[in-house]
Amino acid sequence: MERDLMGTAAATALGSNKVNRRLTFVRWVRRTHGWFGLWGALLGLMFGFSGIWLNHRATLKMPLPDQQQIHSLLALPDPRPETIDALNSWLQKTLKLDRPANSTRVERARPVPWAERGSGQGGETRPPMQPERWTLNFGGPNKVVQVEYWVGNKSASVRTTDNGVVATLTNLHKGTTMPVPWILLIDTLAGSMIFLSISGAILWWETHRRRTVGIAIFGVAVVVTVVLAVGPLQL
Repeated sequence: MERDLMGTAAATALGSNKVNRRLTFVRWVRRTHGWFGLWGALLGLMFGFSGIWLNHRATLKMPLPDQQQIHSLLALPDPRPETIDALNSWLQKTLKLDRPANSTRVERARPVPWAERGSGQGGETRPPMQPERWTLNFGGPNKVVQVEYWVGNKSASVRTTDNGVVATLTNLHKGTTMPVPWILLIDTLAGSMIFLSISGAILWWETHRRRTVGIAIFGVAVVVTVVLAVGPLQL
């Protein structure tokens, strides 16, 4: 009799410890879920708004309001800059920009694929060459200055884009012309979203009894997502 009572008490204590550990775990997940949500609240709101605009801009023909573009030609000095770094410095001074280019790109000279081949020395045929092209991007999310220069030309094309509020938000969303600290900040938001998804599923699993319904909803969501994502890839 006494052994049975001791065994029952031990089993009860063991079950109580498991319940306590489970409650402690659930409380920790709930608190951490809340802190992560607070950290990404403002960025999540901004990305949600700009994401809706980006998602529907092509289908619903939604132009970015208050966005203005100006195209112009800029004469280069004589002698012309011999490297893209030299052009970068000259442009910053000439256009009176606060900082050098955020990004630069060099496309090497290559044969023009659609042109007819011409005759070279010795009778061999070779296609005409497309000159090297330099592209430099200046500014920030509210104003972008893009300069394109074909090596050998006497001028470069300049496209200046002044963005309104919505266009600025979409550029922040895409990270256009943004520095490394901003990119790292967005990485923390991405990590927070991953944790919020996992912790949200854990909280639902631990606090709801109708798990069959939840699993069915989750399964349907997975199937719909996979079908809609994979379908266009097979076209």
